[in-house]
Amino acid sequence: MIGDSHVLTDYETVRPSGGLGPPEGDASDPVAAPRPAGASAAGEASAADVGPGGASRKQKRARARQTGAAPAESWVARRGHLISYAGFLLFTVFVFFRPYEFFAIPALKEGAQWIAIFTLAVYFPSQFMAEGNLTVRPSEVTFALLLLLTALLSVPMAISPGEAWDNFVEFLKVILMFVVMVNVARTEWRFRGLLILVLAASVMLSFNAFNDYQSGRLELGGERVKGVVGGLFDNPNDLALHLVTMVPLAVGLAFGRRGVLKKIIYGLCAALFVAGVVVSFSRAGFLGLVVGVGVVAWKLGRKHRVVVTVLMAASLAAFVAATPGEYGLRITSIFGGDLTGSVDARRDLFWRSMLVALRYPLFGVGLGNFYYKGAHDQVSHNAYTQVAAEMGMAALVFYVMFMVTSLRRLRQIERESFAEKDRAAFYYLSVGLQASLAAYMVSSFFGSVAHLWYVYYLVGYSVCLRRLYTLKHGAGPAEGTPAGESPGRALSHAGAEPAVGTSS
Repeated sequence: MIGDSHVLTDYETVRPSGGLGPPEGDASDPVAAPRPAGASAAGEASAADVGPGGASRKQKRARARQTGAAPAESWVARRGHLISYAGFLLFTVFVFFRPYEFFAIPALKEGAQWIAIFTLAVYFPSQFMAEGNLTVRPSEVTFALLLLLTALLSVPMAISPGEAWDNFVEFLKVILMFVVMVNVARTEWRFRGLLILVLAASVMLSFNAFNDYQSGRLELGGERVKGVVGGLFDNPNDLALHLVTMVPLAVGLAFGRRGVLKKIIYGLCAALFVAGVVVSFSRAGFLGLVVGVGVVAWKLGRKHRVVVTVLMAASLAAFVAATPGEYGLRITSIFGGDLTGSVDARRDLFWRSMLVALRYPLFGVGLGNFYYKGAHDQVSHNAYTQVAAEMGMAALVFYVMFMVTSLRRLRQIERESFAEKDRAAFYYLSVGLQASLAAYMVSSFFGSVAHLWYVYYLVGYSVCLRRLYTLKHGAGPAEGTPAGESPGRALSHAGAEPAVGTSS
């Protein structure tokens, strides 16, 4: 319990207004420093409105609007939430590896639920006592909570309120653990550990999918592979969706790491993920892969855009030619000639879900209730119309803004860190995460995955990266950092680790 004793005390103090800052009377803060007797407060910004460097938050927001940049955010750099982080990491193991499918231990089947309950029980009181709130409030958290609210409002008006409530409880877990993630993955080694864990799970999934294809162990009527574990990865399309988001992330890590061996390892991971996408025979996965790789190539090759375009076109043609013949036929069926009829069925479901969304624009038909309106009890097979039809048009706006806001903030990091050697790792990882989100946004157009973990982990990575970047290059060293050591020590050299923060 040593870690939690730090959780409750080892933070910056909370101002009466709720903002974070040095203790009252600290001369290093122009606002908190004692004002001479009789000095007027007129014309001076309040403590809640002054950020690093003495500029008011209103001035920062105005400057951000003029430059097109996102407004600066305030983050706490001190250690804490060690046990909460350990709980979240263990929860992630259960989500991605599903150990109860490998070991005949019935108690493990409910392991993720009990780990989540324990993690939340530790996290919330610790966060409130330390910072005076239940979570940091970047825009992504706000949109996630608004999305959760619309999900709750859809329950009373649902076709089947009981089913809608059960689905809401599951979605509640997703949002709450997302909130935990953006608060506890606050240091370099924690962020790196989370990324390595998820990449390791992706390697396992890709290797097993490729091995099953090579061995002829095919499911779904003997035509396609499925994930080695169930849940998020049981369906080949969902498996491919996850892997296409991991390819740009692995590429960003490969470029951002120093050392040839590490670059090779991450590069091999990316190649293995591509192989996993191919053997899934997912058309949505193919489109997401093209977009994800295209975004990475376009951004990293900004000085040679014409050359990059030609090479991308040639590489795409060579890629399709090198894949199994059945894969090429399946990909070309996107543009017509689909013998299975699945393309036409998906198109019909898309238009039906659009009509349902327009018919029930306020609260939708209830979370998880679209299949009552779908043909042959089918789901929408589109994340966007899934949200709109089941939760209403406002929910669709919140869902899109949840992703777009994260993209904007990552783009800001990309602009600021481009050509800065000491920010190289931030640059490459911000590009990789932008490509991962773009790949998800395309692939999820063909799957009912809006309420599952995929995008919430991706946006969580983005928020964590932004916290670390701001502490290093935004507000400067934070209070509580050991003497002579900045929160961003790992990125003081080009190509260092893509995350920074104080160790805990």
